[in-house]
Amino acid sequence: MKRLYLDVCTYCRPFDDQNFLRIRLETDAFYLITQYIKNGHYQTVVSPVHFKEVGAITSLKKRFKIKSLLNKIDTGTIYDTNKARQRADELHALNFGIADAAHVAYAEQIADVFITCDDKLLKKCKKTPLTVVAMAPIEFIMSEGLQ
Repeated sequence: MKRLYLDVCTYCRPFDDQNFLRIRLETDAFYLITQYIKNGHYQTVVSPVHFKEVGAITSLKKRFKIKSLLNKIDTGTIYDTNKARQRADELHALNFGIADAAHVAYAEQIADVFITCDDKLLKKCKKTPLTVVAMAPIEFIMSEGLQ
């Protein structure tokens, strides 16, 4: 079973302005992915970076809903924090943002696919040798043939 690491911007997509077609499509892709996770086709993994980043969301409603979802899907995945920190430092030296570097570092340890709506991050991931496949939500559902 593939393990999926969705970054926080993907979890936030349903709260974004749905008047934009791309955002609506990515929201639909997110819901489709989560439905397949609920049905047992994929496993989702969560890292401490998720909770730290979500804790900084200013909207109480948004923060509560995302935190609740993360708590439901957190399977207690075991990871090496020191290894993640070291890899995040390496990625940060390659011009990844601090949070992005931390997400990718954990994803490399515990996931098969890293899913993000962040175009700049996705571009960096595709240019950098990683041990995890990085994709946008729509790209993921297309590659998996999800309907």
